[in-house]
Amino acid sequence: MQKINIQLPAIEADKEVQIEIKINGSSKKYHYRVEIIPWQDCPDPDQKINCLRQSIARFSPDWQLVQIGAATDKNIPLTFRAREIAQQ
Repeated sequence: MQKINIQLPAIEADKEVQIEIKINGSSKKYHYRVEIIPWQDCPDPDQKINCLRQSIARFSPDWQLVQIGAATDKNIPLTFRAREIAQQ
């Protein structure tokens, strides 16, 4: 099983969600972040995909894009997961 869907309460954009799971007694923590990209930042409506690509590229490399949500006329939500830092 690779995916579990969990219904979260409504959260504001630019907030982080921390999830801790236990599998056979071992704990693992995940950090997620939701970003709302407003279409007003994209002057040409025909270039929305390029604007979206640029927004994703500007995001910190510490975060990995995991989901692009359903777009509205005003914006599109992006969900990022914090990348794991290798233990030294």
